[in-house]
Amino acid sequence: MSTVRGPQFARDHPRALAAFLTIVGYVVVIGTLYADLGIYPEITESTVDLLAHAISVVNAATIVCLVLGIRWIRADEVEKHRTAMIAAFVLILLFLVMYLLKTGGGGRKEIVAGAPLRSLYLGSLGVHIFLSVVAVPFVLYAITLGLTHTPTELRQTAHAKVGRVAVTAWLVSLVLGLLAYGMLTFYYGPEQIEFVRGIA
Repeated sequence: MSTVRGPQFARDHPRALAAFLTIVGYVVVIGTLYADLGIYPEITESTVDLLAHAISVVNAATIVCLVLGIRWIRADEVEKHRTAMIAAFVLILLFLVMYLLKTGGGGRKEIVAGAPLRSLYLGSLGVHIFLSVVAVPFVLYAITLGLTHTPTELRQTAHAKVGRVAVTAWLVSLVLGLLAYGMLTFYYGPEQIEFVRGIA
């Protein structure tokens, strides 16, 4: 087995790479939410709904991958763990593409003031967003280490410790995101939902 699984820079400087990618990710998302970048095709509200449904499926699949990854690493099935975590990372990239298109090209749905359980919805959504932001550097650092080091080498790194933080924040964020999606889709009626197009 090769001792190097990725570019030398990523192997030698995983923190720097994770920090750089984190900043790039934040800039892209913040730019999409708060600036008119003009790079997204305009989409209809029905397409926004379709993307929201697709995102929920991707997020559910990501949860399955993360849970399997945890189970397999606890059973010392390293390669299965690695496969599950790479799959989860690919799925979250797919989520990001759909989310940026949905938000940048379409808009978002908000619950109107006075709707029942609005505080629960907003609280779940707020914690979901907060944990999503917090998880990014940990996920990127853990995946960079995992892709550039052998299992033996990983034992000498912070991969396990960082990975636990990343997976915990990631899982809770995904579950709360699905809760918010479920409430928006199945609990609230059309009269309690407002479609907002454009920047936040």
